Amino acid sequence: MLTNEIYKEWSGMKANEYKDYKGIRKESLRDNMSDIEIALTDLGEIATRELAKEYKPYGLKQNKVIAKMGGNVSKVARDNLEQKLGKTIISNQNNLKYQYLEEKKKIENNINKKPK
Repeated sequence: MLTNEIYKEWSGMKANEYKDYKGIRKESLRDNMSDIEIALTDLGEIATRELAKEYKPYGLKQNKVIAKMGGNVSKVARDNLEQKLGKTIISNQNNLKYQYLEEKKKIENNINKKPK
């Protein structure tokens, strides 16, 4: 739940929405992130942990506030980098380039249909 707060704050998506965006099902979201996406996730989690040490939240409500604050640290970094790059750093590509069996069969069928 708190991880979702961090993701939502910096990427605009909860973990399951992010997986849908990347077109992955049960695979690890992190395994399918680019290096910068992983770095922003790590930054948000580390910032959240440090903020929790400092503010000592109690209960879910206070921990959600801290998680959003940690995610915002990553959001600021993301916004700054995207401004300098002139493009988004969130990609719908999955790093493992994983294809599901039914997708692979579609590709193979299309290849076999091409005239020789």
